[in-house]
Amino acid sequence: MADTTDADTTATTETGAAAVTEPKDAPRATANRSTTPGSDAFKTYISQGWAERPSRGGVARPQAALAAERRAALSALFPDARLVIPAGPAKQRSNDTDYPYRAHSAFAHLTGWGSDTVPGSVLVMTPSAAGGHDAVLFFREAAGRDSDEFYANPEIGEFWTGARPSAEEVAADLAIATRGLAELDAALDAAGEAETVLVREADPALTARIDAQRLSVVTPEDTGSPAGAAVDTSRDDLLARDASELRLVKDAWELEQMRLAVEATAQGFDDVVADLAAIVEHPRGERLVEGTFNRRARAEGNTVGYDTIAASGPHACILHWTRNDGPVLPGDLILIDAGVELESYYTADITRTLPVSGTFTEVQRRVYEAVREAADAAFAIVRPGIRFREIHAAAMEVIAARTAEWGLLPVSAEESLKPEAGYHRRYMVHGTSHHLGLDVHDCAQARRDLYIDGVLEEGMVFTIEPGLYFQPDDLTVPEEYRGIGVRIEDDIVVTAEGAENLSAGIPRTADEVEAWIARGRG
Repeated sequence: MADTTDADTTATTETGAAAVTEPKDAPRATANRSTTPGSDAFKTYISQGWAERPSRGGVARPQAALAAERRAALSALFPDARLVIPAGPAKQRSNDTDYPYRAHSAFAHLTGWGSDTVPGSVLVMTPSAAGGHDAVLFFREAAGRDSDEFYANPEIGEFWTGARPSAEEVAADLAIATRGLAELDAALDAAGEAETVLVREADPALTARIDAQRLSVVTPEDTGSPAGAAVDTSRDDLLARDASELRLVKDAWELEQMRLAVEATAQGFDDVVADLAAIVEHPRGERLVEGTFNRRARAEGNTVGYDTIAASGPHACILHWTRNDGPVLPGDLILIDAGVELESYYTADITRTLPVSGTFTEVQRRVYEAVREAADAAFAIVRPGIRFREIHAAAMEVIAARTAEWGLLPVSAEESLKPEAGYHRRYMVHGTSHHLGLDVHDCAQARRDLYIDGVLEEGMVFTIEPGLYFQPDDLTVPEEYRGIGVRIEDDIVVTAEGAENLSAGIPRTADEVEAWIARGRG
């Protein structure tokens, strides 16, 4: 990795000592090792002799028109407010290294920008006298090659992070008005009569700046005294909620993105199956599973939609096992929960549980097929008009019936299914379904009565993922069950007549899984 000592500029004195000049916005510790040239001669030389930048603009991307429709829907909910939806800044990992950048999902949904989003961008929607809102996208456009930023700023400089598009290119690409990020403060100060409402979590620094602006206009009569002033965030909460609820039903373009994400994820699972022999040989085989899948995610998409779960043996009983540092041993099951995120940020979320040796034992098959039966029962009832919670209830009927049949419950399945009981939930404490899209747990701020208590509509996308997990130290189950964890997860879209399993092509039955592994071995 290149040494990021360019956050400072250095010039050489007559004695040969380095004279360091720190730029105003250099917050990271690099001054103690900077060697970046700072002489006038260097600055003049590096600013010259460059070819013209080729234009990358022209035709708007397909989702640009859809993003405009989403903005119009949000505009109708806040006719009197100026809406601020930030992409968010890069998130610091340690000192002068950042995590891979990802824009806030509300921003991506309302602009159509995905993995190519310029960090720190902000969408501002201002009420228009003609009705609706005027949308402007503020972003840090390409710096001139005669600027220090061009070569001496490792966070945003073109030498370090690559070329950024021009305002004209982004305007054409996203079919939206654009302005430089340096103009944002003036735009926010020109509030007029409109109240500012923002997505608070996306950009903490911008949130603090807008909160300070709000407090500056609070009068003593509002709070009793200036010291008692408090920011009213209630409409911010409504904006987060409504922006989330806009994503409950996917349009045709989004559904195509989901299909592509599932297809790429299926390839990732095939890669893992093909690599099983090498995976078993490595003392940290779970890491190889993760690496094999993640390689496919980077090849076919942007990255993984969430940390890959590669849980072998008793690790499969840990619902979100992402340490992935254990062996993958013959005779065990390995639970793989993974999804590819596309450049558009839409992600799949699929789980398969495989017998490492290629063949399920009798008890492993019994548990596996019970989970599949629960998944199939849940899928069978999906159609427009039912409530989201009914999917979970259908799966739980099977889970309760099978665990009772195996003698694991202290009561009958019927008794266990009563709200005051729930004994079968010891072996499956999580829910059966969650919405899926730009986030792996999409629509997270939606109201409960539109989510778990909501009515299914055509175009909704969610998972069905029942499981059974018998912890290795669980004395309520016979020893033959202990350490077995199984989950089967598919991505489902509600259709006009029922539902489609987008991931049905990835082997699901025990027989199909065994044949899949045999094919992978060649």
